[in-house]
Amino acid sequence: MCRYNPKIDLVFRKLFGSEENEDILLSFINAVLENETKIKDLTIKNPYNLSSYLSGKSSILDIKAVDENGIWYDIEMQISEQGFYGKRALYYWSKVYSGQIEKASDYRELKKTIGIHLLDFNYFDDDRYLRRIVLKDFETEEVYEDLDYEELYFIEMRKFKKGYEELKTLLDRWITFLNKAYEMSKNNMPEAIKEAEIKKAVEKLEIMYLDDQEREVYEAERKLRMDRNEEMRTAIEKGLEEGRKEGREKGIKEGIKEGIKEGIKEGIKEGIEKIAIESLKNGLDIEIISKITGLTKEDILELKNAN
Repeated sequence: MCRYNPKIDLVFRKLFGSEENEDILLSFINAVLENETKIKDLTIKNPYNLSSYLSGKSSILDIKAVDENGIWYDIEMQISEQGFYGKRALYYWSKVYSGQIEKASDYRELKKTIGIHLLDFNYFDDDRYLRRIVLKDFETEEVYEDLDYEELYFIEMRKFKKGYEELKTLLDRWITFLNKAYEMSKNNMPEAIKEAEIKKAVEKLEIMYLDDQEREVYEAERKLRMDRNEEMRTAIEKGLEEGRKEGREKGIKEGIKEGIKEGIKEGIKEGIEKIAIESLKNGLDIEIISKITGLTKEDILELKNAN
């Protein structure tokens, strides 16, 4: 089985950002670009090493690469929820784009820059797990060649719900690998994702060696992620209890007129629905909300559409 979680920053950088794994990164980028021009070669501009990784903890933990056409790619894995992530994505896109030249250099040297953001939390309101953002004319939706230098891709991995039998694209397979690497080994890979580069990624994770300092960083990042998940779960449970209390109080008041039993039942229902609505606003996965509140997925979707 894969020894490490590829969503943890250090492992993601070591797996996709090492020079010996450029073919893995190339396959992933082509999967994202699916309907665009396929790239044949790339060079990682900030290959992984521990010292540069640690020094980058105060800035951004991304992978920068350039393809054979001079197009730049900025790839980031983000597991911690951020309310202003869109602004962050634009800021770092602009840093990579403008960083191609010195102040006195010619603007003609600037090449298209593509930002690819893998999010392990729900950021956008709808259920799409993939979106591509480009500059377009507001009225005609025309893309002008002289302005076609920015693209942003957002992949929200928690919204990806396809089973193995539903996988159709290479990107589907890569997201499945990132979400379910813990289920895989080189001798136990579902037929649906047996792409050469994905198989190599699984093999690399199986044999990946972390020295003492890397392991310490990995465990710290894994603990931080677990702590954040626990904080979210605790907050939801606390909110649920408060909702039940509020529901009981409301139910008792309504019960004076319509009967205590029915009032409490209705009050608790409203309290639970309130928690479900707040959880949706905070991007919590529908399956988790269902488990916590006891509501069906259909009921939760109905609440989402109504609010």
